Amino acid sequence: MTVLASPRPPSPRPGRRRGPTGMDRARRREAAALVMPSLLPILVLSVAPLLMGVLLAFTDAELVRRPDYQFVGVDNFVRLAGNSFFWESFRIGMVWAVSVTLLQLVAALGLALLLNSGLRFQGLTRVLALIPWAMPPVVVAIMWKMIYSPNAGPLNAFLGSVGLPDDINWLADFSTALPAVIVVGVWVGMPQTTVTLLAGLQQIPAELHEAAAMDGAGAWRRFWAVTLPSLRPIVTSITSLNFIWNFNSFSLVYVLTEGGPGGRTMLPMLFTYLEAFKNRNIGYAAAMGVVLVVVVVLLLALYLRSQFREDRTEKKG
Repeated sequence: MTVLASPRPPSPRPGRRRGPTGMDRARRREAAALVMPSLLPILVLSVAPLLMGVLLAFTDAELVRRPDYQFVGVDNFVRLAGNSFFWESFRIGMVWAVSVTLLQLVAALGLALLLNSGLRFQGLTRVLALIPWAMPPVVVAIMWKMIYSPNAGPLNAFLGSVGLPDDINWLADFSTALPAVIVVGVWVGMPQTTVTLLAGLQQIPAELHEAAAMDGAGAWRRFWAVTLPSLRPIVTSITSLNFIWNFNSFSLVYVLTEGGPGGRTMLPMLFTYLEAFKNRNIGYAAAMGVVLVVVVVLLLALYLRSQFREDRTEKKG
């Protein structure tokens, strides 16, 4: 008796892609159903306000009870191009963001290396290092305002005890206001960067350090040859995020100085806030926000592109 083999299904022709099957479509619908609950809040709370802000930038909207605004095209942006006060606040914001971001990175890297070195009471030390991050920015600003107080502040009291001038008005002097605020910004943001770098340090294999030590590399050489290259992806990510957060800072500086003295700490977010809610020019303030977003995105794109190019060059080498 001859048994006939069942015919094989025809194989797809080379060069032709098979269309999605019913199972593929069902999986896509299931994936969309799972993602939608988390996507809807993003669309409603982030994307929609962003689009509304962009649209307002092309109007003459004002903060009034019965708004009646008209489309004015690029008039707000033309007006903004000649606003020297805004561009001065932008310069101050760049100084603030770059300084705080770099100092945070250096201080956090040193603290992360210290916490990763096997200290006694290591768990308690890590908890204490997170305290500035856990405190609300307004509380931090009030605390540092008391520290910087020219009359009863502990900073001036300490300076007086060692024979230095003890009558410095740190937050009201033109030469000290911005550096004093930068110190507070570094103190507030350092714990988050420390935790991120500490997690990266703990992922570096100990064999790499041991091999480098066997080759005669000292601690400093191992840091540059092993630790820092291993942390580069984390450093790139956390630096980018810190720059965005620092550039968009508002509450900390607002409580400390409100942009003074004489605009020396007037960050662009604070300038935009005052234009919107003090001068009531919502459309003009929205144009400022659009310009700030575009500039920050371009700067970050250039920075990330240079970092990725260096990584590709090192991998090829």
